[in-house]
Amino acid sequence: MTPVRSLARAMLSGIFVVSGYRNLRDPGRLAVAAKPVTDKVAPVLKKAHPSFPTETETLIRLNAAVQVSAGLMLATGRFSRPAALVLAGTLVPVTIAGHPFWNNDDPIAKNNNQIHVLKNLGLLGGLLLAAADTGGKPGLRWRTGHRIGHSRRSMQRAVRTARREARIAVRSASTARRLPG
Repeated sequence: MTPVRSLARAMLSGIFVVSGYRNLRDPGRLAVAAKPVTDKVAPVLKKAHPSFPTETETLIRLNAAVQVSAGLMLATGRFSRPAALVLAGTLVPVTIAGHPFWNNDDPIAKNNNQIHVLKNLGLLGGLLLAAADTGGKPGLRWRTGHRIGHSRRSMQRAVRTARREARIAVRSASTARRLPG
């Protein structure tokens, strides 16, 4: 991994590790803002798995724990692509719950929340780039296409060889029929 990639991943993951740690320690400070979102998500979670927790503070802690662990994975370069996707997934509900500028009547609060939404969109873009980054190695699409091309060429060589062998066998058989005896 290049130093630029390492530094960029550490910088990108820092906000998730720090804010995740704070939210893990004190989820109550976010509970009021998160309640409208968790109330809408709770029936879906119950339907998906009946024993899944739906309490607001528990969901905040769960999201925070995921952010800390995925942020550390991204920062260290371990499973960085899946970690970036997980962080992108956690960013969406956090943005909706934490910065609902569409509900603000106060122009200053609305402007502040709009700035935070734009900041989170920038983070989301960076996470998507990190998720797509192969670290200079060929991606899955290239490797698949390369393998298909290699297989196709191998098959064409095998067909040419089989045809050549068949022609030789036909010539040998016709020569053998012409021989006396």
